[in-house]
This record gives sequence, structure tokens and C-alpha cells, in this order.
Amino acid sequence: MTTPNPGPVKVRPPLAREVVKAVAIEHGVCIRPVPMRRVNLHTGETERIDVPCGHTLASVCPTCAERKRKLRAVQCAQGWHLDSEPVIERADPDAEQRYLIELRAKAQARRDRVEVHGPDDGGDLAFWDGLLVELDREIERAGVAGTLRTGDRSPRRVRSTRRRQDVPDLPRRPVENRTVGRTFLGRGGRTFRPSIFLTLTLDSYGKVKSDGTPVDPTTYDYRRAARDAVHFSKLVDRFVQNLRRFVGFDVQYFATVEPQRRLAPHLHMAIRGTISRAELRQVAAATYHQVWWPPTDRIVHPNGRLPVWDPAARTGETDGVEEIGGYIDRDTGAVLPTWDEALDAISQDDAAEPLHVARFGEQVHAEGVLADTPDARRCIGYLTKYLIKSVADCHTAETDAQRAHVERLADALRYEPCSPTCANWLRYGVQPKNPRPGLVPGFCKGKAHRREHLGYGGRRVLVSRRWSGKTLADHKADRKAWVLARLAEAGISATRPEDPNGVYAWERAGPGDPDVRPLDERLLHLIDERLQRRAQLDQATQTITELSAIPEAA
Repeated sequence: MTTPNPGPVKVRPPLAREVVKAVAIEHGVCIRPVPMRRVNLHTGETERIDVPCGHTLASVCPTCAERKRKLRAVQCAQGWHLDSEPVIERADPDAEQRYLIELRAKAQARRDRVEVHGPDDGGDLAFWDGLLVELDREIERAGVAGTLRTGDRSPRRVRSTRRRQDVPDLPRRPVENRTVGRTFLGRGGRTFRPSIFLTLTLDSYGKVKSDGTPVDPTTYDYRRAARDAVHFSKLVDRFVQNLRRFVGFDVQYFATVEPQRRLAPHLHMAIRGTISRAELRQVAAATYHQVWWPPTDRIVHPNGRLPVWDPAARTGETDGVEEIGGYIDRDTGAVLPTWDEALDAISQDDAAEPLHVARFGEQVHAEGVLADTPDARRCIGYLTKYLIKSVADCHTAETDAQRAHVERLADALRYEPCSPTCANWLRYGVQPKNPRPGLVPGFCKGKAHRREHLGYGGRRVLVSRRWSGKTLADHKADRKAWVLARLAEAGISATRPEDPNGVYAWERAGPGDPDVRPLDERLLHLIDERLQRRAQLDQATQTITELSAIPEAA
């Protein structure tokens, strides 16, 4: 039986909204602008402004995602081949910041006296803890970066730091306070300062085909693949620590994490300065991360007999106050061990083994790169290539075998604990850290359990503190300052009123507010505004070019 010919496919005209979005993307306009209302606190004047959404995924907003990717590329380029130490300047604290810190010191001292002498010496401990939290928020709003190291005074739970016997030893050197690499002298007295582009991968879980799918799915170690993905960010942190201690200087890096075709995460890292391939392989081979968590080899509470929340359950005592509320065994009524109790049991067992040990594989690829070369630009493009995609979208599953591979990995991740607060711990007879009602194993909302992340719950971009001496916001401000400077040179003013003294208050406008127009209309206005700005910048560039071509008067 032959299939009838359906005939030619009729192409329908595009939808008006889709055309507007396509034109907006073409001209660099955000397609999901957030309506904000700015109020002048002195005059009461109100102005509505559409603010870009700032999303990092192209599937949500291609314009904002591409803008973020370019900023990351600039950040990578500016810090990779520095020949001098980056200077990070901090502003002096103003009067308000000093006053808030003094107030914070008094509240902290009062809180400590209450903790030692009891509530009779100045009120309830919970009141002072809440006040300290509010003061910390005010300090942050006042423009102070970082957080104060205060709070928990309980003894730190540690295990033996003796290295494992199945990994090579790693010598340590004192870390010098420098971040710039060595300078080499070439032929003819030419000097050059190479840097490193490094790629690290995880170990093998079984043979795979060219499309990333396993040759034999029944022997592919999905459980170890899931655990490696969950703890990959910790393994990277350990590698950086070991590398700095081994080479003896404060190694600076710009790194991105993306999946391989087999869906395992791997690391691309731009390192300032040069390190030999043998040393990098030695550090990678000696790096591991041990996960000292309760065992998960036995299902204590299957899906049909999950623990239930009991608001009257007594789960322990903190600072002399009894903690109420926790999960109990529905059959026996016994309270499940708390997270701290489960860790204490591991600490007291001399024969205990870590739940998992994450390691890198044998493949360590490193290449030297010089500044302002095609290789440097190629590597930067490769580092930022997949930042506008979610982890799962980097390699689209197109065949049935690839889709089945994704499903098997998702199944392995479903009941794998992703953190101390993961709901999956109830399945293994342990209360998660900071338990609350409504936790169900297999339905954890952690980032690692979302299908689009494939088990990796860390940050996609990892940048060391002294990479370029600038934050991402600083690089964004530099781009804005450059555009405004070009316009100013041509006599064009395009600045909006600044707010140095807190004159304006911002609030989000709701979609039902009368001054918030439909999305299509707002996009049309933004496209027109963008065209005008581009025309101004082109005019300014032409004017500057013409002026520079005029010879100076003798």
C-alpha cells in the first residue's frame, strides 16, 4: 500500500508578534523587558522604564544571553595575559557604613551576654539573632561588600586529613603573593609571556560510541557518573587548591563547565602564566574529593512507606532550646536520626568509608597560548561557546539511543542525594539538614536534580578573585563609559540622570498597571530607541574619524 502524496506544503505568513521579536533580536533589544517605575522622592515625579531581563539562556532571551556571553569573553581576555599585578581598589567607608558597623558591634556584644547569662540579662536570644540579621542586610544595602564571619560557634566536624593511599603524593610549596606568570626570552631579545588553556575530564564509566551513548548500557556505571556530576564543583575547587600549593604562586583562572557528549561535565580553564604539562598531570592525578555522607546502599523507607512529618517530634537541642518538629517512621513512630547524628555516627566509626570519591580521568589536555593571537581568540570563543545554553542543550539528544542515555542518567540522579538538605535522605533513613514539612524523596527541587542540568549543580563560570581586578559589573560599566565617551567627543549627550544621593526609588510595575503598555508596543518603542542610539553612535564614530583625519595646524 502506497502512502498518498500530501502535496506541496503551504507556507503561512509569519505572526506579527514573532516578526517584532525577530526585529528586536536583530537590533539587540531584550524581548522580555521588565517594566520598572522610578519615583523621584523629592518631586514625586514618576517615570516608567523598561529594564532588560538579563537572562543568561538564549532559549529565554537571545539578546540578553548574547550580551552576557560577550561580557564574559571580555572578562576572560582582559585577565588572561596580564603582565602586571591587578590592582583592586576599595573605597573608604563612609559615615553611614561606620555607624552601622558600630551598631552591629553593640548588638553582637549584647547577644553574646544573653547567650552566656541567659534571657534575664537583656532579652530573648532569638530577638538578638533576628536583629543581627536585619543589621547585616542594612550593611549590605549601604554598599559594603562581603559578609562578617560571625554566628555558629559549635565545634567544627573534621575527619582525618591523611591522604589516600591510592593516589600519588603531592609536594607543597609556600604560596607567593603573585599572580603573574614568568617571562621568557626568545630569539633576538624578544620576550613573551605564555599562558595555559587546560581541559580536565572525569574518568570513564564504560566505552562509548562517537555519539556519546554507551556501547553496553547494562555495564555503564550510571551511579558513579551521577555522583561525579553532583560533586564536580568540589573536585574543581580541590584541584585549584592543590595547583596553587604545588606551583607556589596564587594561580588565577577563568573556567567554564560544560558537558561532553557522554553527558559528563568537564572543565575548560584559562590559566594566567605557564605551568608544565607534566606538573598539571601530576596535580590532576593527585586531586580527589571525598564525600563523607551517610551511606545510601540500602533503601530504609521505600516509596510506599515513606516517613511522615510530626510537628511534635523532638529532634535535639540547640543553645539550650529544644528543637521540635521532624520526620518519624510511620511503622514504629521512632524519630529518624538527624543530619548531625548521622555524621557523628560516621565520625565514631573508624572503619567508615566515604560515600563517594570523585577523581579526574587520565585525559589532561594543556596548550600554551600567547596574547593577541588567533589561538587566544579561538580559546576564548571556545570557553564561552555554550554559556548561553543550558547544560542539557549543549548536546541535543537527536536519536533514540541518545534520548535513552539521558533517561538512564536522569533515573540515576532521581534518588541520589545532591546536598545535606536534599529530600532524598528520607529514603535512606536520615532526616535532611534543616528539615521542613512536605519533603518527598525523588522530588527534590535542587538544581542538580533538574533535567536541564544533568546532575551538575555548580556555577557554569568560575573566575578567581584576582583575575582582572574587575567584577562583571565593572566590565559592563566600562562598555557603557566607552559608548558615552564616543558620543561626548562628537558633542552628543546621551546620559540619564544619575542617583548619587538616593533621590529615586524603584519598584516593579505590574502588568495590569495603566501605565504599562502591551509587550508588543513596548518592544516597538525599544526598537525605535535602539535605532536612534545606533544612529547617534555611528554619527559620533564618523565625526571622530573625520576630525582625526584633519592635520594639526603647524
